[in-house]
Order: sequence, then C-alpha cells, then structure tokens
Amino acid sequence: MNSIGGTLRPPPRSVYGEGCIAAHALDLLGDRWALLVIRELMLGAKRFALIRAGLPGISASVLTQRLEGLEAGGVLVRVTLPDPAGVQVYELTALGRATRPVIDALCRFGKAALAEAISAGFDMGRETFRGTLVHGWWRVERGPAEGDIVFAGTANALAPVIYGTRAAEHWPGTDGVAFRGDPAAGRRFTDLFRLSGSVRPPGRAWSRGG
Repeated sequence: MNSIGGTLRPPPRSVYGEGCIAAHALDLLGDRWALLVIRELMLGAKRFALIRAGLPGISASVLTQRLEGLEAGGVLVRVTLPDPAGVQVYELTALGRATRPVIDALCRFGKAALAEAISAGFDMGRETFRGTLVHGWWRVERGPAEGDIVFAGTANALAPVIYGTRAAEHWPGTDGVAFRGDPAAGRRFTDLFRLSGSVRPPGRAWSRGG
C-alpha cells in the first residue's frame, strides 16, 4: 500500500483545555461515532462505502468529518491499494490499533451494564413470567408480565422472536405476538439468546419459583 500524498490538517484543537492525558485522549476519540469508526477498521483497511455500511446510522458527511479528524490526529491514514485495485482505503495507524483495549473494555462494560439494566415480562396466556438479567444469568420467576419490555404470545409464537429468527420489526401483530417497550431494548435482549448455526445453549439460566 502507498500513502496518498498531501498535507494533513493540524491536530484537533483541545475541547477540554486540560493537561490531563485522559482529556487529551478524548480530544482525539471523543466525538460521536469516532470509536465506532475505529472499530470498523480494527481488523483491516476498508473503503469509505464499506465503513459506512457497518455504521447504518451515520451520514456520509459526518463519516467524512470523523475520518478527517481521526486522520489529523494520527489515528488512521488513507492509502491507495496497488493496481489492479487502485482504490482508496482507510487503515489504522499503530496509534489507532492501540485503542483495541479501550474498545474491548467498552464491550465488557456494555455487557455488564446491559445485564443489570433489562427486565422482561412474558404473557403466555394462562401463565405469566417476569425475569431479570443478573451478572450474565437470566433469573426468571412466575409473576405479572412486567418489566422494561414485555412479550406476549404462545410459546410456539414467541420462540422465533426470542431466538432471533424473526426480525424485530415483525414482532408486533404477527402470528399472535405482541410486544411492549423500546424495540431497541427488545433487540438487545433477544440478541443474548440468538441461535445461529448449530443449536447450542446461548447462556445460563437460573429459575426461581414454582
């Protein structure tokens, strides 16, 4: 790969105006989408369109701004692939690759926070349940179908919802399934139980009550 010529813009101006090293790191990485752009490049160089495909909520103009800012900060570089490809891609520098422990730590934090944050209820007609994720364990008990999110339907109707074979936008009003709550929270919840490939236990269960 050959680096594209040209003069980089000056490094980003300090937002926090502090001598703290953590504040300096946030000057480089703290903009919205910045760490997710880095995540997209962590396993190798990508073209602009492929980065954007991995971040469906970002606009082209914002992605351009983030790439330019990260390039100015020395986190990534633009390079041109040799012929016959001859296309421009973005790749992380050694400084950019050094953010891997940061992203790993955020993932661990997010998993812990998610496990503590979501409670779910299930209304299966004659039976109702409620449960909470506690440190990676799914604790469920008989009781009112209440929680941050609530699913309603028969066991057969709910199975493809909980195990991820039916998209979230198809949950309500199809095949006798009803859903109440934030769809994004519902997707995060069902992702924990998603089955892919061969059937395997997606997590640990801890039941309580009769």
